[in-house]
Parts: sequence; structure tokens; C-alpha cells
Amino acid sequence: MMSNYLSTVPNFVTFLVTGAVLLALFWTLYTFATPHDELALIRAGNVSAAIMMAGAMLGFALPVGVAMARSEDLMQLAQWGSVALLVQFCAYVLLRLMHRGLHQAIEQNQVSVALWAATLSLSAGIINAGAQLA
Repeated sequence: MMSNYLSTVPNFVTFLVTGAVLLALFWTLYTFATPHDELALIRAGNVSAAIMMAGAMLGFALPVGVAMARSEDLMQLAQWGSVALLVQFCAYVLLRLMHRGLHQAIEQNQVSVALWAATLSLSAGIINAGAQLA
């Protein structure tokens, strides 16, 4: 019985590492896409930067998690990860169009703006994940 569970460990590790790599790739691309340095703002105690980044990461991780559960191989996971990345960047562009002073508000630690941005990113991720399950 235990050998059945142990036989799935390599697949688990492969998907886990791939998911982590996709999340790291998203973090890297997202931080390059924004005009401010999220990590520096977060280290300086800017709660708004942390909230906005958390919303974007969760909005990306949720559909990737669904893709991990539904994908038959790493190629499918990579394809759905790419879709999740595209959806989050579309959400980001929408955020910037809807709030022209988005980054100034984040730099000024306006928590209300960060919560709104995080909610939009997370909502995009939830809808994306749900669409994968349809």
C-alpha cells in the first residue's frame, strides 16, 4: 500500500518544483513590469506594496494550482501557467488604465488603492481558475 503512494513522489516533486518556478517567473516579470521596486517598498514597510503584490501572486497561483491538479503532463501545466500569466498581466494593464496614479498611490502607501488592486488581481485569478474547471 505504501509503495503506491511512494511511486507518486517523483511526479509530485516535479509538479511542485515546476509550480515554484512558474511563481518565481511571474514574480520576476511582474516586478519588471511595474515602475517601482516592490521588494524595496515592502522591506521599507510599505503595506500597500505588499498587499498589491500578494493579490497578484495569489491571482496567479490559484489558476496554476488548478492547472497542476488537472494537467496530465508538464507541457499542459506550462501552457496553463502561460495563460495565468497572460490573464494577470491583462488585469495589471486594466488596473493601470482604471487608475492612472496607481503606482504613485502604492508608493504613498494608500492601502485602499492596494486593496482594490489586489482584489482585481485575485478576482481575475479566481475567474481564470474557474474557467479551467469548466
